Amino acid sequence: MKREMFHAKLHRARVTGADLDYEGSVTVGPELLRTAGIKEHERVQIVNVSNGERLETYTIEGDEGELCLNGAAARLAEVGDTVILIAYATYDDDEEPAPTVVHLDEANNVVSVD
Repeated sequence: MKREMFHAKLHRARVTGADLDYEGSVTVGPELLRTAGIKEHERVQIVNVSNGERLETYTIEGDEGELCLNGAAARLAEVGDTVILIAYATYDDDEEPAPTVVHLDEANNVVSVD
């Protein structure tokens, strides 16, 4: 059996932008994507720690330190909100995932990686 399980997380990122008129997605800095092992266009879940909203979208690469919610998702967060961005992968039952957790500071700089 295959199971969808957590494989990477950007923990406590700060929203740097919200662009309602953009065509969807979440724009994330390349270093953050690379460090977490999340690919551009990968489906992600975003949990807004500041207001409790949850949403699902896909990533696109932006500028360093950027995390901008685009399109309809922009209605679910404000600049400065703290969010958790989670990516999932499909694993066989006999696989033991080793998720990557990237801890960030208030400027979206990497503090540590677990």
